[in-house]
Amino acid sequence: MAAIGVMAAPWVLAAMGTPPDALPLAAAYLRVIFIALPGMVLYIFVMMALRGAGDSRTPFVFLLLSVGLDVGLNPLLIDGIGPLPGLGIAGSALATLIAQWSTLIGLILWLYRRRNRLCLTGAERAYLRIDRAILAPLVGKGVPMSLQMIVMSSSMIVMISMVNHYGSLTVAAYGACFQLWNYIQMPAFAVGTAASAMAAQNVGARRWDRVGKIAVAGVVYNILLTGALVAVVTLVDTSAFTLFLGDNAGAIAVARRIHLIVSWSFVLFGVSFVLTSVVRATGAMIPPLVIMIVAFWVIRIPAASALSPNFGADAIWWSFPMGSAASLLMTVAYYRYGRWREAKMFSGS
Repeated sequence: MAAIGVMAAPWVLAAMGTPPDALPLAAAYLRVIFIALPGMVLYIFVMMALRGAGDSRTPFVFLLLSVGLDVGLNPLLIDGIGPLPGLGIAGSALATLIAQWSTLIGLILWLYRRRNRLCLTGAERAYLRIDRAILAPLVGKGVPMSLQMIVMSSSMIVMISMVNHYGSLTVAAYGACFQLWNYIQMPAFAVGTAASAMAAQNVGARRWDRVGKIAVAGVVYNILLTGALVAVVTLVDTSAFTLFLGDNAGAIAVARRIHLIVSWSFVLFGVSFVLTSVVRATGAMIPPLVIMIVAFWVIRIPAASALSPNFGADAIWWSFPMGSAASLLMTVAYYRYGRWREAKMFSGS
């Protein structure tokens, strides 16, 4: 994927309708991000393995280090300092690459130095041999989860392609919003990941009474945390967007409108994500995939396309809450009435 992405980045961006004045910058950034991709995947894998084993502190500490390193390197590599030349937007991607790989190597060395129980040593390296009893469910459960990410990513590509038709000003405003939305969604991803790990451990222990409590607690914390972030960003939206857009009043005005329409829908998305994470902990993968396909490809994208002639770019922004609301309703219905409690991760489990 990384190799293909490095070579095909300009053509992919052109196919997405990227404005010509932004195409060279986007290609430079994307190529470096693709080079960083293998490190990102392995980094996520190690983090998830630690959380699944009940250790959420170590991933959190190294995530802080990664974010700190990324933020610290960004201005240095973008503008240049001393002997370091300014790399522009590619410097931002390079900062991410360095932060991810450095933190990954540091995390692995730390785990081996601490003799973490997940580290393979001596005869344990034999566990790297293919075990069909594990491989079959790993692929069977992993492929639907991968498809969920593909569905989400591909839909975002289509949405960006739609945004590109409205010019560089709208693209810049949407990009600034997207950066802030990444932070707004963090509580949902964090709570969902924690809920999934906790639910899986209690399913394994046959403590179904705790699984429901975990889901309720996750939903409540998501509403409180995500809602608080949405409120704070909305109160300081002009200052927040100035960090990304400078003093471009036109782009800031567009970004504020996008944010006001879309941001509250992330509370709905967070509730869906938490419930889906609990459901997936039992091994039920296909229904969440179907729900995501319907929400993104049957509701969100067609709505944005159908309404654009009458509402312009606003149709794209309103399609976000429409898709999130549909996803929430379907997820709640499946959580309440679906047969996910009967799913199994391994045959005979």
